[in-house]
This record gives sequence, structure tokens and C-alpha cells, in this order.
Amino acid sequence: LSGWHVWTLYDHSTEIAFELMGCQCQLQLVQIDNLSVVWVAIFHIAAILSVLFALHVKDAVQHVSGLAYAGAAIGAVCAGDLITLFVYWELTAVSSVFLIWASRNERSYRAGMRYLIVQVGSGVILLAGILLHLRDTGSVAFNEAFWKLLPTTEGYLLGLNSPGTMLIFVAFGIKAAFPLLHSWLEDAYPEATVTGTVFLSAFTTKLAIYVLARGFPGTEILIWIGAIMTAFPIFFAVIENDLRRVLAYSLNNQLGFMVVGIGLANFVDHPEIAKMALNGTAAHAFAHILYKALLFMSMGAVLYRTGTINGSELGGLYKSMPWTMAFCIIGAASISAFPLFSGFVTKSMILTATADRHYTLIWLVLLFASAGVFHHSGIKIPFFAFFAHDSGKRVKEAPFNMLIAMGICAVLCILIGICPGLLYGILPYSTETEYDAYSTTHVITQLQLLFFSALAFTVLKLTAIYPPELASINLDVDWIYRKPLPALIARLHRTGVALGNAANCLVLAGLMQISTWIKRQCGIQGRFGGNWSTGTMVLCAAILLGAYLIISYF
Repeated sequence: LSGWHVWTLYDHSTEIAFELMGCQCQLQLVQIDNLSVVWVAIFHIAAILSVLFALHVKDAVQHVSGLAYAGAAIGAVCAGDLITLFVYWELTAVSSVFLIWASRNERSYRAGMRYLIVQVGSGVILLAGILLHLRDTGSVAFNEAFWKLLPTTEGYLLGLNSPGTMLIFVAFGIKAAFPLLHSWLEDAYPEATVTGTVFLSAFTTKLAIYVLARGFPGTEILIWIGAIMTAFPIFFAVIENDLRRVLAYSLNNQLGFMVVGIGLANFVDHPEIAKMALNGTAAHAFAHILYKALLFMSMGAVLYRTGTINGSELGGLYKSMPWTMAFCIIGAASISAFPLFSGFVTKSMILTATADRHYTLIWLVLLFASAGVFHHSGIKIPFFAFFAHDSGKRVKEAPFNMLIAMGICAVLCILIGICPGLLYGILPYSTETEYDAYSTTHVITQLQLLFFSALAFTVLKLTAIYPPELASINLDVDWIYRKPLPALIARLHRTGVALGNAANCLVLAGLMQISTWIKRQCGIQGRFGGNWSTGTMVLCAAILLGAYLIISYF
């Protein structure tokens, strides 16, 4: 019903006007165009599949928060102004945290609190940016890119040179898990419930990709940020033992491809390449939500049946969970961009746009990242969960509703890979030449990349160089605000308390001395407490009266 309702609003808008900070603001509560419709479609599909996957759960908290979270994300995608976007932005944070807390243990509570602080903090930064942007431009419209020249009372501001748009960019970057701002993702997602992680994987970060594509296409710094995002999670994922945390790092890696695509979308200098880049970003976001949900579903099913998701404690599950294994392999093939699977027909558009813009170094980094994602998500996840050593665990297959949800995801991943035109037909921009994902060059290049990556894994595994699956703690940048920062704050607090106590002692000692002196001077035997002669009193009164007259005169 929601999807049908949104479809009836296509190319329509709902607007209200009011005055804010002395400016007449035009709020466009609903805006659905060629760009937003891609996210609207996949968010509805993701919501349906996530609910289907969670049907066996008897927990009203998860069901209500999951649907509220999906609805807030859809509302944010349909927002045509920054204030409406801010409202839904905060709703996604507040509603989604309950999917983490629903695990009902100390780890999930602490991870949820950290997640909430980061997400609400990004909303505060977004609000500050909106107010500064409103002051500079008199507009809160979100239907044109910020990189365009924006008229102000003092001339023109260009893109990130404006303090308002810079803050908005940072807020978007936090939710998109930019490097050094990313650790909330790997910290919180693995602590959510089995079904809550599937919801989380679909909406928050892809909403951030949408707002970046809407607001900052062609911002060149995004190319370099995205390239770093694709590369650094690989090293963490290879040594990580928690397989859901491996998928969280893999999610970060895939977001990097989308961010690169947004950065390449310079419509001023390279309009045709920009269209391909943004089409690739939209297509990859669509496909990524499906195959990443499929991978989280399969690992969630493993966790649900075995009670653990550590690679060191799993293995041999292909004997008792064959359907889950098959669906996991389809998700792994899709994220690895094997021909005939969804990732192959979407990621290649971004790689082609990168090559056409002659970013050779970035293109090489993306190739390395493509090999890396096959290494840790395409091979490591199914290998250590279902094969490797036999853990001796013999469990039931996943519940029927879980299998149905995974089956639909798997069918969609294969369908998009075999018939990419179905996805290409809803992409936001039409190009002069139709993109052909199955060109001979692309197919051969990708197969070479995948086979050599598989060969590298095999050699490293046989020679015992590959890091073994061990129960361990891997340090990421969240260590800074989880360990030394609280310790520093505690130390400063103790120092402040000690200094305060010392200052109180000094002040009290000084007051006691002053009180003693006053008592001594004003006592019966004191200078001011004894009997004065009449002449002395008259003299003092005359001096005071004279002083008063002089002061009054001046």
C-alpha cells in the first residue's frame, strides 16, 4: 500500500510555506523524481523482505521499530527540503536503535548508546548546517545540488566553501560511514538482533548515499574518500573472526564504490560520464541492498540455529543447512561481481566511469578492492561458515519464512544479473549510448580478477600464511572514544575535583583569617569596638561628610 501510494505521487509535490529566521521558507514535504524513485522502490522491497525474514519473531519492539525505521527512511528519500529531511533523519536514528537494544544484553545496550550518540550527533550537525545554509541563501530547498552557485547577500558561495554546506556534508558523511567516522557501523550492526541487522543493513547508509547523490554530485573530494573507503575495510575483514562484523566491514567497502560514483558525477565538465556514474551509484545501491541483505540473512540464520557467528566455532554446516548455504553462495557471488549476478552489472558502471575520467590510480584501487571483497565476503564468509573444518554442529535448517525471504533475495540477485535491463530501465538518467555490462573486455577482466583472487586465497591457506580464525579483539578508531577518551575525561575530572578541593581549602582558610581579624578589631577590646571620645566621633563624621560632598561634586 505504501509503495502504491508513493507511486501515485510520482512527479507531484506537497508544499507549505512559513517564516523562519526572518526568511520565507517553502517546505516541499514530498518530492519524487527519477533519482528518488530508485531508492523508494528498493526501500519498499527491502522492508517487505525484512518483515518476511522476521515473521517468526514474537517481539513487538523489533516489529514496530523495524517498520518505523523503514518508514522514516522512505520519508527521508521523498523529502524535498532540508527541514523535512532533518525530521526523518532523526527518526531513522531513534527508531533503529531499538533493533540493537532488542538483543537485551549489556554489549548491545552499550553499542546502542554509542550508535545513538553518533546518529543524533550527525542530526545536530545537519541542523546547524541547515540554519547556516538558510542564513546564507534564504532557502532550504533540497531539489538542486549544493555544488551549484548559490546566490547570497554577499555574492556567491560555491559548494563546500560555504560553512553551512560543509556542515551538511559532514553530517551526510557520518551516516555514510566515511573513513574515521565509520566505526559506529562495525560497532553496532553486529550487536543487533538476528533480524534487526537485516533492517539496519538496508536503510541508514543507503539513505546517506542518496542524500550525497542528491546534494553533492561532482564533488571531487568524494572520489578520494570513496577510494579509501573501498580499500581499508579489507584488512580488517580478513582478520575479523565475527562473520557479521566481516559483513559490516564489507558493507563499508561497497559504500566506497557508490561514493566514488557520486564524486565522478560532474555534470558541468563531463555530463555523459556524470550520468553513467550516478546511474552506476543508484544501480549499485539497489543491488547492494539485496545481496547484502541476503548475506546478513544467511549469517543470521546460522546465528539463530547455532548460537554463534564466530568463524573459529563454525564449519561443516553445509550438511545440516544446505539451503542457507546455497543462498549464502549466491549472495557471495553477487557481492563479488561474478558474471550473471547483480554486482557484476552495477559495479562495472562505476569502474567504467572512473576509467573514462582517467583516474588511473582510483581505478587501480577499485580493482584491488574488488579482489579484496571477493576474498573476504565471496570466499571467507561461506568457507568458514559452511565448509572449512567440521565443527560437529548438527542443527535444523533455517525457519521456513527465513528461507522464503532468502530465496526471493537470491532470485532477484540472479534476475538482475541475467536481465540488467530491468534495473537499467528505472535509473535516473538516460544516456546517448546504452551501457553494455557484458562486453568481452569487461567479462574477461572480471573473471581474471576473480580467479587470481581465488588462487591467492588458496595459496595463502595451503601455506598457512592466511590469518587463522581466532577469538580476538581488533582495534579500530572507535577504540579512541571507547578507551583512552573516557580515561582522559575521568583523569581530568579527578584533577578538577582535586583542584576544586584545594581551592575551597584556600578560600576557607582566607575567610577564617578575615573573620578572625574582624572579630579582633570589632570586639570589646578592639580598635572599632571600644568607646570613642566625643571629639573623635565629630572628627570622623566631618571627614565622611567632606568626602561625600567632594564625590557628589565630581
